[in-house]
Amino acid sequence: MSKAARQTIGRIFFWLLVIIIFFYLMFPFYWATVSALKAEPELIRTPATLWPQNPTLQNFRAVFNNQAFLRGLLNSAIVAGSTTLLSLLVGSFAGYALGKLRFRGKAISLYTILAMTMFPQIAILAGLYQVIRFLNIPTTLSLILSYLLFSLPFTAWVLTAFFKGLPSSLLQAAQVDGANMMQTFWQVLLPLTAPALVTTGLLAFIAAWNEYLFALTFTAFNRPAQTVPVAIAQFSGQIARQEPFGEIMAAAIVVTVPLIALVLIFQARIVDGLTAGAVKG
Repeated sequence: MSKAARQTIGRIFFWLLVIIIFFYLMFPFYWATVSALKAEPELIRTPATLWPQNPTLQNFRAVFNNQAFLRGLLNSAIVAGSTTLLSLLVGSFAGYALGKLRFRGKAISLYTILAMTMFPQIAILAGLYQVIRFLNIPTTLSLILSYLLFSLPFTAWVLTAFFKGLPSSLLQAAQVDGANMMQTFWQVLLPLTAPALVTTGLLAFIAAWNEYLFALTFTAFNRPAQTVPVAIAQFSGQIARQEPFGEIMAAAIVVTVPLIALVLIFQARIVDGLTAGAVKG
C-alpha cells in the first residue's frame, strides 16, 4: 500500500472518530432540547420521535412560571459566584506564595493541598453537616464554605503552577524598582495570570453551579435556600406519580445556557490558560 493511500485511510479514520465523539458528547444535549420542545402526549408516545412533530414552548413557560426554579437560579448564581470569587482571591495568594516565595514546609503544603483535592464529598458530608448545625451557620453561607473545601485546593494548585512558570526576573525587576511584596503581586504578576484565573474560575463556577449532594443535604430544612439542581430534582407533576419530564428537560436547557455563554465569552482566555506552559521558550 502506498504512502498516500495510508494517509487517506488514516485521515478517514480520524474524522470518523471525531464524528463519533461529537455525537456521543452532543446527543444528551440534543435529546434534552428535543424533549423540552415536545408536548406531554408526544413525550410518552412509543416509539419515541427524533424530532418534535408539533413543537411547543409550554415546558419553557411552565419553568419560568415556577417560583421555586427562579429562586433556585438566583441562589445558584449567588453561591457559585461567591465561591468562584473567594477561590480566586485566596487561591491567587496561595499560588503566589507557593510558586514564588521560599519558606519552610512549602513542599508539605503543596502535597497537602493536592491530597485535599482527592477527598470524596460523601466522606466529609456527615461530619460537616453536624459542624454547620452546631455553629448554626446560615444555609447559603454554609454552601459557599463547603464548596470552597473542594474548589480552593484545586485553584491554589493550578495557580501555583502558573506563578511558578512566570520568569523570576519580573519579580527581581519589581523589587529593584522599589515595589514591595504586595505591589509586585497585584501590579506585576497577577495581571499575567489572567488566562489561568479565567480557566480555574470557570471550572470552579461550573463545579459549584452543578453541585447536588451538599445542596440537597444542607437545604433539606430550608427550601427557600435551595439551589437550582435541587429545585429541578423536586419538580412535581399536576397529578400523583406524574413525572414532568418535559419541564425537567426545559429547566436543564435553561441552566446550561449561562455556562455556554461564559465559555463563549472567555474562550480566548480559556485556550490561553489551557495551553500556557505547554511550550517553554
